[in-house]
Amino acid sequence: MVLLENKKRKSTKQNLAYRTWFYFRQGWSIYFAFIIAAVNTMITTYYLAIEKIPALKSIFPSFEYYLAVFVIIGIPLLISIGYFHFKRTAGFAAETEVTVESNPYMYRIRPGHDTAVLFPFFLLFTKVMIKYSQNEKPTKDDLILMKELQNQMKFLIDGGIVGKEKK
Repeated sequence: MVLLENKKRKSTKQNLAYRTWFYFRQGWSIYFAFIIAAVNTMITTYYLAIEKIPALKSIFPSFEYYLAVFVIIGIPLLISIGYFHFKRTAGFAAETEVTVESNPYMYRIRPGHDTAVLFPFFLLFTKVMIKYSQNEKPTKDDLILMKELQNQMKFLIDGGIVGKEKK
């Protein structure tokens, strides 16, 4: 078991570049592109469709009126669609299934505190439980290892890093 000093991780220039790229893509795809797409849809549908059809123009006499109706009806409608997507359809379950299948850490122990502390503790705990169930006592080595694992758990709770830090 390896205890590393309690420190914050420092980003390398390469890591900082990848992090910056990741944050840029998140900001672009989740916020910027979403807003642009919504505004584009509203402007396009109004000026290319509604304004050219007299029956629709009588329902939506101005773009502001169309925008208000779009917001009042569209936002609750889209929230409902999102809710049904997550709660009532197989769509979200399928997305989650694909994500789980493609994530290697769903099938192996994660490096770091899981490998260095949690799973060794689980192994030792089950070993000691088996001994107790057979009316045996834990060995001195078992107790030393358990104390070491407890120290590492306390170290983690205090904000330390356990295991080999990825460079």
